[in-house]
Amino acid sequence: MDVKIFYGFDHVLTEVAMALIPLVIFFLFFQLFMLKLPWKRVKGIIMGILFTFIGLALFLQGVHVGFLPVGREIGEIVGDWENQWILIPVGFLLGFVATFAEPAVRVLNLEVDKVTSGYIPARLLLYTLSIGVAISIALAMARIIYGIPLWYFIGPGYFLALTMALFSTETFTSIAFDAGGVATGPMTVTFILAIALGFSETLEGRDPLLDGFGMIALVALAPILTVLILGLIFKYNESRSYD
Repeated sequence: MDVKIFYGFDHVLTEVAMALIPLVIFFLFFQLFMLKLPWKRVKGIIMGILFTFIGLALFLQGVHVGFLPVGREIGEIVGDWENQWILIPVGFLLGFVATFAEPAVRVLNLEVDKVTSGYIPARLLLYTLSIGVAISIALAMARIIYGIPLWYFIGPGYFLALTMALFSTETFTSIAFDAGGVATGPMTVTFILAIALGFSETLEGRDPLLDGFGMIALVALAPILTVLILGLIFKYNESRSYD
């Protein structure tokens, strides 16, 4: 197989540079007029920006030449299976593993653990988000297979989320709606979305634009629900301890 690993890499470098340059200008402005950090700290920040540039460029290049093509191939192959329902548990497993490897989820978990001084453990929050995304991927695969309209999940889901937010604590409500954003990161969007698109393309009567892309809406919703449920459990346990 002739795989051009660095095909289009110049465009990727340009995209990453355009994304990081505003952040660098923002930092330099505050460094000159407000922060005035010592050179040792500035040097560390510059190295971090450099590593970020290299890492993002290599990751996005890997997405273009690896993740997306492989994901679509897997989806197309699975779409030809006789027992297509197998993709539902497979989607659950892929969603769980992808969230476990999601960099943004790791950062959120560590920050929550640090800010709450261990009250909300990072590992507990990681499992909560992973289970939520896993359920959402499984539901998305079932929706593609059986042709269930997206709003059957989105409407009741957000109604339930807003209802639980009224009874949950402000801390868990804030974390929950941030979790919905970080869960839709590069691992989920690049690999699992590609599988969903490839799968929906092989099914007769399915539109990849409607069935495939609707999966991200479910992925954004599921962590909100699971974190809010976790908040209600914490609140219930606290009320019992005071009795």
